[in-house]
Amino acid sequence: MAPSKLNSSGEASISCSQPENGFPNSFSLFSEKEIDELLQPSVQGSDDHLIEFSEAMRTVAKALRRAAEGKASAQAEAAEWKRKYELERARNMLEFKEESPGEYGGDFDNARMENLVNQSAWCNEANGQFEKHNGRNGICSHEVLQDGEPVFDSQMIRKASFKLSWCCKGEQSDQHKHDIVSFERGNITTAERSSKQISLRWESHPRTVLVLTKPNSISVRILCAEMVRWLREQKKLEIYVEPHVRVELLTESSYFNFVQTWKDEKEISLLHTKVDLVATLGGDGTVLWLLSTHVQAASMFKGPVPPIVPFSLGSLGFMTPFHTEHYRECLDSVLKGPISITLRHRLQCHVIRDAAKNEYETEEPILVLNEVTIDRGISSYLTNLECYCDDSFVTSVQGDGLILSTTSGSTAYSLAAGGSMVHPQVPGILFTPICPHSLSFRPLILPEHVTLRVQVPFNSRSHAWASFDGKDRKQLAPGDALVCSMAPWPVPTACLVDSTDDFFRSIHEGLHWNLRKIQSFDGPRVT
Repeated sequence: MAPSKLNSSGEASISCSQPENGFPNSFSLFSEKEIDELLQPSVQGSDDHLIEFSEAMRTVAKALRRAAEGKASAQAEAAEWKRKYELERARNMLEFKEESPGEYGGDFDNARMENLVNQSAWCNEANGQFEKHNGRNGICSHEVLQDGEPVFDSQMIRKASFKLSWCCKGEQSDQHKHDIVSFERGNITTAERSSKQISLRWESHPRTVLVLTKPNSISVRILCAEMVRWLREQKKLEIYVEPHVRVELLTESSYFNFVQTWKDEKEISLLHTKVDLVATLGGDGTVLWLLSTHVQAASMFKGPVPPIVPFSLGSLGFMTPFHTEHYRECLDSVLKGPISITLRHRLQCHVIRDAAKNEYETEEPILVLNEVTIDRGISSYLTNLECYCDDSFVTSVQGDGLILSTTSGSTAYSLAAGGSMVHPQVPGILFTPICPHSLSFRPLILPEHVTLRVQVPFNSRSHAWASFDGKDRKQLAPGDALVCSMAPWPVPTACLVDSTDDFFRSIHEGLHWNLRKIQSFDGPRVT
């Protein structure tokens, strides 16, 4: 190849010598400027791609930076709440230690403080993780007594906390044991059951007690005044009563000026944030009035319910195991703890009208502790009801009506209609027909997680009527429906011995269950 030569413009050009056969090379000769002009579009295109790629990377980097900042902020906020919670808990423990000496005895104080220290870490670790609590020792009260977002005010923090644990007689451990299922060699075996007695142990000393009384009873009024005086003088507790009871107490003596009450429904809805314990003076009806929603008086505890100590001043007393003659010993034992409790379930009912525009346009939910009854009312026609369980058709009820009952209500109307008596701690819904016009319609017990819908068909000859714990009768026109499910907040009632012993005592004493004369021993014998 010949060396480069300068062209007329002074630029270097590349020349190529001809081969021996006289034919020139197949490519043209260009100057360096022309070569740069040819290469410039491709380089410009590469720069555009690089700019787009760099912008995309910057966008990704910004997103990652925001995510990291959000995570760091959340961790900092969580650490701050944890620090505040631990500081407040330590302060409460110190206050409790200062107030406790001489009130319940030294052994109880030492055990209480040790229990608080041992359980503090567990409750802090599991705060906000309800699923882990169910698989651990039990349930802390800050999970079951707060509805919605946590409220950090002085009244809420000073509210006594407690812990529920599962245990059996004769067992030292109070661990809640789930079913252990084995699938060895294709065989399913349940090795251990979780049906334990439930025990309540206070983590901090109760400070506030609500006393509810049966109305129009002079003996109950006298007992209420005596109990309020004892709780104030001996236990140094804050006392809440109903407005009319406070008026009666002040009429009797100005000494009861310390007794507190509420003014409107808003204050009623906040009672569960202030009250640590409820004592009822009456029968089962007083407990029903406290926990069932009805028109005359809204339920005081539509959500979380504090532990209830029911004293028997009624007729049967299925839910009131404590006797008023020994109220001092009973309340002293409950305030010290631990105590056995029964978690009684409630039904949450919605009436859905056919005229409603959508499924969310319903009436206010109604809570019942015993049962909801759908019957024919004053009509002489059979009730015609279509029943569904989780949207699956169950049956059509043709008779006087239908009872949907809790297990606590199994010894009430459901029992009179032929339903079975069920231990109140068994989770389930009783499905009991009332005088069905059928020889094969037997009562059912359904699991607690189902949703039941009872609808009056459009071809029904008459309306139906629904009543809730014997109150609040609502008319159901053709097309209307009643939807029932288990309410999320159970009712913890204190036991005299334990839930099983109290249940059998109530059916023996209240119903004289299986009471008959013993067969004589002097008859003929099998030899």
